[in-house]
Amino acid sequence: MTEKEKSEKGLLYDANYDKELIAARQKAKEILYDYNHSHPAKEDDRKQLLRLLLGKAENNFVFEPPFYCDYGYNIEVGENFYANTNLVILDGAKVKIGDNAFIAPNVGIYTAGHPLDVEQRNRGLEYAYPVTIGNNVWIGAGVSILPGVTIGDNTVIAAGSVVNRDIPSNCVAAENPAVVKKKIES
Repeated sequence: MTEKEKSEKGLLYDANYDKELIAARQKAKEILYDYNHSHPAKEDDRKQLLRLLLGKAENNFVFEPPFYCDYGYNIEVGENFYANTNLVILDGAKVKIGDNAFIAPNVGIYTAGHPLDVEQRNRGLEYAYPVTIGNNVWIGAGVSILPGVTIGDNTVIAAGSVVNRDIPSNCVAAENPAVVKKKIES
C-alpha cells in the first residue's frame, strides 16, 4: 500500500519522506506561488490555476490570495464559494465544502494530525481525517477546524472558535472548543 493510499484510509502514513507526496506538495506550492502572486485583474488566469490545483470546483468560486494548501487535489468546493485572505487547508484527507459557503480571513482547516508517540512522530508519520462543511455555512475569522469534523448545513461558526467535534445543522457555534450556542430558526 502506498503512503497516499494509507492517508486516504486514515492510517498512519509517511508524509515527510515519501517521494510521491513530496512531489505532490511541491506541485501545489508552485501553483500556489503563481496564484498568490497573480494580478487581480487576471481573473480567468487565476481561476485556471485553481482548477489545476483543486480536486473539484463549481463555476462560481473565489479564493482571495494568499491561499495555502498541502496538495489541493483533496479539496472540493461547491457553487458560490468564497474564501477571504489567509485560508490554510492542510488536505492530507478530503475537504468537502458545500454551496454558498463563506469563509472569513485567517481560517485554518486541518485534516492532518500527528501521533502522540514521539518515535512515530519523529519518523514523519501522521494521520489525516476528512473534514466536511455543509451548504450555506459561514465560518468566522480566525476559526480552526480540526481533523475529522463535520459542520452541518446553515450553520455559523463564530470568529476565533476551535472546532474539534461535529457541529449540527442550523445553529451558531462558538468558543474553544466550539459548542452550540443557539439554534437558527428559518
